[in-house]
Amino acid sequence: MYKQIKLKNSLPVILVPKKESNSLTLLVIYKVGSRYEDHKIGGISHFIEHMMFKGTKKRPQSIDIAKDLDNVGAEYNAFTSKDHTGYWVKINSEHLDLACDVISDMLYNSKFEENEINRERGVILEEFNMYKDNPLLYLEEIFEGSVYHGDNLGRDTIGTEESIKTINRQKMLDYKNKFYTSKNAVLVIAGQTEKAEKAIVKYFDIATSLKENNGFTYFKTKQHEPRIELKYKETEQVHLGIGFPAYSYFDPKLDAFQILSIILGGSMSSRLFVQVRERRGLCYYIKAQANVYEDTGNLFIRAGLDKNKIKEAVEVILDELNKIKEKGITVAELKLAQELIKGHLILEMEDNANLAQWYARRFILVNEIITPEEKIKQIMKVTKAQVDKVAKDLIKKELINLVAISPFAETEKFKKIIMAKLD
Repeated sequence: MYKQIKLKNSLPVILVPKKESNSLTLLVIYKVGSRYEDHKIGGISHFIEHMMFKGTKKRPQSIDIAKDLDNVGAEYNAFTSKDHTGYWVKINSEHLDLACDVISDMLYNSKFEENEINRERGVILEEFNMYKDNPLLYLEEIFEGSVYHGDNLGRDTIGTEESIKTINRQKMLDYKNKFYTSKNAVLVIAGQTEKAEKAIVKYFDIATSLKENNGFTYFKTKQHEPRIELKYKETEQVHLGIGFPAYSYFDPKLDAFQILSIILGGSMSSRLFVQVRERRGLCYYIKAQANVYEDTGNLFIRAGLDKNKIKEAVEVILDELNKIKEKGITVAELKLAQELIKGHLILEMEDNANLAQWYARRFILVNEIITPEEKIKQIMKVTKAQVDKVAKDLIKKELINLVAISPFAETEKFKKIIMAKLD
């Protein structure tokens, strides 16, 4: 059972013990990401994440941070998403104090030196180019840009080439001071937590701003007809994305939505995998996933397809969407999906890092902690009728978004397929 405390500086702390573990994961998440950014400073959340590793007063250079953790065999990194940013270290529990010292030092004492900012600017521009050149990485950004057209959620997390080049030190410090506050964060330690509370107080109970962030504008779709966006690229394989707006973390239909995504394309026995890859050999990969935010979500189907058979592949995908919408799922499919989610969750929670992320994200994004075991119970209660209702609710011709990275530039051919095949 987890333990929740709050430091004097209002930083929430969650301890998730695994007594049999000899390691621990320390994770700090701030409720900030690209959806909180003005377009002129697009990518600043991600840029700040990079700068946290570039030197502190105690550890002046990035190599000083790296050596301290590398010398004890720790794993460490950070991530930026559209609605949260995280910093973590996974370490032998004997080095708990070191983990707390390094992470707190980075978060509270990073220097943001001008020369390091300019050096890292080049690194991020290369990362930007890498994403644009890699369809597997870039496809989802294009898709969400379509679904959330005109909203911050639709912008790339990394920013634009122009914004990356113009973000400066003062803008970073202003943004950091606004969002990196105790009331806008959560600290989780999962694994061996016996001595954790004392160490956390020592290193993290430091006076910081108590301001809460200003939030973001809630998204509401204005889509009334199919949207098609094609990114031209000379490639042998078409990287296709198809999907629809969906539900938020707080929607009672969320569990049924997650089950629907599994049945459609969440495993090698899913409908799309069997029909598109196994029976017709039209793709190498195909997957459906449920993406969820505080105010909205999306059903996202992605596939790498034979460019010479793209019409057939899109038709098969749309046929399967029609079938599940009109005829629903089977009881056998429901049970299989429930057991798959249960099994995956049990396996994931064996890893302290996944356990820490589970509790941190539940706290910071949903403002409600339920254990993985409680989540499994919820999933197992979902009925066939609930999943069928979600399929009818989501799969609508006027709400479809189709995007592709391909050697095709004409949207009309795809629109014709959609109008002909999707009810």
